[in-house]
Amino acid sequence: MTTLRLGGPAQSCVVAHSESDLIEAVSSSDAGNEPVLIVAGGSNLVVSDDGFAGRVVLVRTSGIEIDQDACSGAMVTVAAGETFDELVRLAVANGWVGLEALSGIPGSVGATPIQNVGAYGQEVADTIVRVRVWDRRKRAVRTFMHADCDFSYRMSAFKRDPERFVILTVTFQFPLGDMSAPIAYAELARSLDVAQGDRAPSVAVREQVLDLRRGKGMVLDPADHDTWSAGSFFMNPILTPEQAELLPEAAPRHPQSDGRVKTSAAWLIDHAGFGKGFAGNGVSLSTKHPLALTNRGAGSAANLMALASEVRTGVQAAFGITLEIEPVLVGIAW
Repeated sequence: MTTLRLGGPAQSCVVAHSESDLIEAVSSSDAGNEPVLIVAGGSNLVVSDDGFAGRVVLVRTSGIEIDQDACSGAMVTVAAGETFDELVRLAVANGWVGLEALSGIPGSVGATPIQNVGAYGQEVADTIVRVRVWDRRKRAVRTFMHADCDFSYRMSAFKRDPERFVILTVTFQFPLGDMSAPIAYAELARSLDVAQGDRAPSVAVREQVLDLRRGKGMVLDPADHDTWSAGSFFMNPILTPEQAELLPEAAPRHPQSDGRVKTSAAWLIDHAGFGKGFAGNGVSLSTKHPLALTNRGAGSAANLMALASEVRTGVQAAFGITLEIEPVLVGIAW
């Protein structure tokens, strides 16, 4: 049930095909004080080898509602269980601008606002206008408008209170057109042969992003162990200017709007001595990208976390920076 293919068994499992099924599965467990784990695509989960002593609810809800006109663009409401990359494909095909650089990201639509999923200079926060949730504390359906979601880098109100909200639907608003949003990411701009900040055909952006992600082992392929991962395991550190000054001269530095500086976790990992393919016991860094921790087919969650700890300790010793992880840990202390 996870892209890492790691973790022990669930005590019980329920498949929710409708919104009412999803609410009932969660609320009945809550009423009986039974632990609940919500799983959709499983692309951002590391589950303990002991498994989960409670109910796993698989989100398999479906449906897309479209309200589109030439003046206001497209308002698209998507069920949480829909596949996110299928939404991106549909957006590019229909001329909905703003998701094209997020092509190839695995997982479900409902998971994207929690993590404020982003890549290649785009985030879902750029196009999300509202999120409907089941509030487990108030036992009610609520709607969060964009400002209520409290989006920031790989963060949201939903992630800050992870046991409270179950995403039901996500509504996006897109301008219409054949050209992409401005290309914000330097690597993508170079590969498209356009200046950073310029636009390119959305179809070309999607194809190029998929090519870039495949080259880094970031497009799921059952035959490629480099894709048996949770994607980028560590977040790019955002530093104070004083911290950034202590980095080696060659380290990437990306000024942020709040005056801080983002650097590259992949660069730090690589230059701390953990290159592509650095191996543990049945697990390793991807042979294509040092930011992904992978299961080589005989790994365990314990071994994966031991490798993550070794990398984090090494980066701390080399650069004085403590890396933060991206995936959600289930039954694992960190």
